Amino acid sequence: MERDALAQHLGISLDEVGPGYAKATLLVTPPLLNGKGLTHGGAVFSLIDIAFAAASNIYGPTALGLNVNVSYMKATREGETLTAIAREEKKTRKIGFYRIEVRDGEDDLVATAEGIVYRK
Repeated sequence: MERDALAQHLGISLDEVGPGYAKATLLVTPPLLNGKGLTHGGAVFSLIDIAFAAASNIYGPTALGLNVNVSYMKATREGETLTAIAREEKKTRKIGFYRIEVRDGEDDLVATAEGIVYRK
């Protein structure tokens, strides 16, 4: 993920990666705020996507996202650190299913997501 230009641009840090697992963090800075002064949903989605990609690409064959569904639970603001944890729920030779949670520094749930990948 060190080659992921968007992750670098947004300041997303990939903290842990293992088989079917990844943890990524993001410090919310002013460029990541929407017009209401809250964390932009696209920034939260990007954090989810980076953790999802890391967890699903650990096995070698390229894993490409087919679908991601996100539910936003709580608004966050500048200065907060968000943590996404992606966990593999099911893996076959070609398909993987993942659940991702984003939590804030108080361990409150910010967003949940489910993602499916296809392995080439």
